[in-house]
Amino acid sequence: MDKSHHPTSFGVFKPVGHVVIAMASEAQCDALANSLVESGFASADLVHYTAEEMIGQVQADMLTASPLASLGQDLNLIKAHRTLAEQGSSFLVVHAPKPEQVERVTAMAKSFNAQSAQRYGTLIVEELITAPSVTPQAFESPDTGLDIPVVANARP
Repeated sequence: MDKSHHPTSFGVFKPVGHVVIAMASEAQCDALANSLVESGFASADLVHYTAEEMIGQVQADMLTASPLASLGQDLNLIKAHRTLAEQGSSFLVVHAPKPEQVERVTAMAKSFNAQSAQRYGTLIVEELITAPSVTPQAFESPDTGLDIPVVANARP
């Protein structure tokens, strides 16, 4: 995967076999990436998105999204990523197709105080890090809103 050829489903970003991690700053994102490489992940398995890059990607995806993307949480998830990016968050997408890789990525993301992390599967997107103040959704519907908390002073 790379930024110019990101995987989609119904026109929306969906990197199956990857974990998408939101970090509060570029520095935290870089530190996590370096740690993952030191722990054995190949640098080619990591893709870093700045806040501006994620906002741009979400805007492009919103223009090309199929109506079918609104049936599940795909649109809500990219909107949540946009909200975090508007607050200055950077993103790290890690190729982690094996369960033990997902566990390592999750543990490291938590130790670096990640804001959120999701594992993209073929049929589901699994929340790996849930903010304590967020109530888990009972079912998958775009009407239930975003799972990721919104900070009041987001960037304009």
